[in-house]
Amino acid sequence: MLKKEWNHLLMACKIKAEGKQMGYSIFIARLLPLGGLMSIPLRSITASAPKSPSNKKDRSGTMKTAIVFGATGGMGNALVEALVKRGISVIAFARSEHVLLEKQKNWGALAIPMVGDAMKQEDVKEAVRKADLIFHSINIPYQHWEPNLKIILSNILESCRIENKPFIYVDNIYSYGIQEHKTTESARKNPHTKKGKLRFKLLEQIEQSGVQYLVAHFPDFYGPNAGNTLLHFTFQQMLKKNTVFYVGDTSIQREFIYIKDGAEALVELSLREDSFGQTWNIPGAGTISGQEIAKIAGEYLKKEIRIKPIYKWMIQLVGLFDPFMREYAEMMYLNEKPVILDGSKYERLIGPIPRTPYKIGIKETLKQMKS
Repeated sequence: MLKKEWNHLLMACKIKAEGKQMGYSIFIARLLPLGGLMSIPLRSITASAPKSPSNKKDRSGTMKTAIVFGATGGMGNALVEALVKRGISVIAFARSEHVLLEKQKNWGALAIPMVGDAMKQEDVKEAVRKADLIFHSINIPYQHWEPNLKIILSNILESCRIENKPFIYVDNIYSYGIQEHKTTESARKNPHTKKGKLRFKLLEQIEQSGVQYLVAHFPDFYGPNAGNTLLHFTFQQMLKKNTVFYVGDTSIQREFIYIKDGAEALVELSLREDSFGQTWNIPGAGTISGQEIAKIAGEYLKKEIRIKPIYKWMIQLVGLFDPFMREYAEMMYLNEKPVILDGSKYERLIGPIPRTPYKIGIKETLKQMKS
């Protein structure tokens, strides 16, 4: 469903509570990219994508070419930026030629756009053949997860197996399920939701694939160009009005990660051979409440912002009309009992995790959205 249709639907919702008619303008737009099943023929937009170069150097002296599947999404875009920043050539793989060309203006010459469909094995094979590091950052709307997430993962893993290429996987925290304490990589994964169980099965598939792999778990993203996230649509409202809506209890401390920090941390892992064959947690800069987010945003925008919660029953109500929100309702536990990641393994074995303070990250995000 398009965002305009969402707004029409949600503004039309009239909810009865305690015998009174309460009008809620619930501005929840789609939280993940739509159009995940679009099929476009694979092709490089430039004259040709690079063949496996023989003069590559990694951090210790061997130059590499990476491919980022899902390059036009929030994390995919941040990964391309982080790789290019290190002087690494990147094949930016996505469905939309128009969006790729727009983003290449910022990425620069080291990024080679390639249009293709990860649902097609041949498209994926041709792309993987040209790179040394394979990043999978594709995501699709909840209602399309089955069977498509498995198909996409299978296509990429099979190509990595055939070409003997290392695989780097961007994952969320759903497979952890409910956790009572700060969550380390060794914590028992006990997913209780349909989506958490599916994510767990995908992790098992990766571990059993025979491919050299690296899995990174992240909290919810926010930051410049991180659209289709929980905070993005709250920020959109903040730019336009003084009263905004926030998914979940506004007083609960939750964890988010500035998307550029996540990309930098993952690229660092990907360039270290000893980080493969493992799962890594990459946390954000501590926790923050919705009320604290509103205060920081208000200081930057020079206005007082009132923030109101969107509760699970509201999501369920909208879910009567929309399949995405129907699927999202079961994930509301994360807004009631958040999973907080422990990044001590990374800091012990790799070094400091990039941690942009929320005060800076939120202001930078709003600045980019205003421009």
